[in-house]
Amino acid sequence: SKAGKYVLRGFGTERKLPNFDDIIILPAQASIAPVDKYREACNTQVVLGTRYADEPLTLQTPVLIAGMSFGALSKESKLAMAKGTSLVGSCANTGEGGMLPEEREMADNLVVQYSSGRFGVSSDYLNVSDAIEVKIGQGAKPGMGGHLLAEKVSPEVAEIRGIPLGTDALSPARFLDATREGDLAKHIELLREVTDWRVPIIVKLGPGRVDEDVKIAAEAGADIISVDGMEGGTGAAPEVVIEHTGVPTLASLVQAVNGLKEIGLKDEVDLIITGGIRSGADVAKAMAMGADAAYIGTGAMIAMGCRACRMCYTGKCPVGVATQDPLLRERMDLDLSAMRVANYIKSMTEETKMLAQLTGHNDIRKFSTDDLRALDVNAAAITGLRLIGN
Repeated sequence: SKAGKYVLRGFGTERKLPNFDDIIILPAQASIAPVDKYREACNTQVVLGTRYADEPLTLQTPVLIAGMSFGALSKESKLAMAKGTSLVGSCANTGEGGMLPEEREMADNLVVQYSSGRFGVSSDYLNVSDAIEVKIGQGAKPGMGGHLLAEKVSPEVAEIRGIPLGTDALSPARFLDATREGDLAKHIELLREVTDWRVPIIVKLGPGRVDEDVKIAAEAGADIISVDGMEGGTGAAPEVVIEHTGVPTLASLVQAVNGLKEIGLKDEVDLIITGGIRSGADVAKAMAMGADAAYIGTGAMIAMGCRACRMCYTGKCPVGVATQDPLLRERMDLDLSAMRVANYIKSMTEETKMLAQLTGHNDIRKFSTDDLRALDVNAAAITGLRLIGN
């Protein structure tokens, strides 16, 4: 009431929403034999982007790092995630703020984002990537562009992004050069031509009319679609948007899978789910419901020391994760943070593997809805899963 402005904050929703905890995994016993965790192997490798790309992403885990930009996060955070993913055969993501040269050097696998703001985008940027993610939206603020406050635009951030120093960096809410039917397909074709059809093209969608949006992205030629549910985090967004817009991740996944099935492309287009993914149980349940992999964002930040103080947008992160303040950044140990990210991904992968084995699978890609039951009628209605006990 003092300022007459909406409340701006970082992180994600604090609401209790339907989520993967409303689903339970059925273990194998007599009718189906479990795979012995201690004596038998289980594959955790995933290959993403085989539809058109000559060099799909081959990863040793279904857990990838979501797009979080340099600017929103400190340089140390970005490099720690790049280094950490390389230790466990995962994949890092530049986010929409351009790419640090050291980030490319440290990351064995790196997705670069191509967003409405085009920050840091060039042919060189695209050609050194292992995949390109066309960012249409994000979970915490669907229908809005990115917002990096001037306080976090340091000289290095300004240089990497190609923007003036000390001004807010505001991405448009939509692609200003994609206003007609077929324009998304033209963007994807352009990116393929620039990279000689080498790398997979991902289209990232926020949680809106997910089934219809997924169909458009798939028919436009995406190799992979990532869907970010409303539990996703952000560096800065209006609180009213964080709390009152979007679709929960659980329901977004159901809509995405149904949309791909309706157009007959579920087996051709890979699906990455994100937004509140925290554990191997979340990953296992998502894969059983039709996801091929999962992004983590907030969880990786917490692994590096984030205290969830929700002050990301101010640039005063007390642990150095989401700041450009040199003194605060000194509080981060890059190597230790990289190891923590690696350990977090490793533990999530091991959890996913263990859950696959106890359901009778020797490959995490063999999860199915037969392995799941809904714990209440609401979860059953949202997911279409059988209610527990039936």
